[in-house]
Amino acid sequence: MKHLLLLFATIVLSVTVHAQRPMPTAEVGTLDGKKVNLQEYTTNGKIKVISFWATWCGPCKIELDAMKGHVPEWKDKYDIDFIAISVDDARNIARIKPLIAQKGWPYTILLDSNQELMRTLNIYSIPQTFLVDQKGNIVHQYNGYVPGSEKDLGDRISKLAEK
Repeated sequence: MKHLLLLFATIVLSVTVHAQRPMPTAEVGTLDGKKVNLQEYTTNGKIKVISFWATWCGPCKIELDAMKGHVPEWKDKYDIDFIAISVDDARNIARIKPLIAQKGWPYTILLDSNQELMRTLNIYSIPQTFLVDQKGNIVHQYNGYVPGSEKDLGDRISKLAEK
């Protein structure tokens, strides 16, 4: 019984719902060293899944691996964008490209190495994943990763695509 309560508490604490609010304007980096405004990615009329992660974060890598298997289907079915924003600091940025190549992650990779966007969104732990609607509004936020939460994400994407 204690294990069931602990599991339930973990699930409840790991999924946080927020009222719709716009994804903030923020400057982030690309892997080739350019600076871009995040809104270039969030106001293109597509549903977005935006995950904050780091190379040193085990649960982040597990979450990105778990979502990877769904990306082709969701992209084909819903014309969705997947963005993984690394919060690695300058010392760890060199680890990003080799990790992406090793994992075969099909995500657009952006960098928040000074963690300004992370602070703007009041993110205190990672992984942190946002579901953003076609107008650039955050419609759901996942705090942490629970195995199987990609099923909930898929259901939410499907409902959002129907609107």
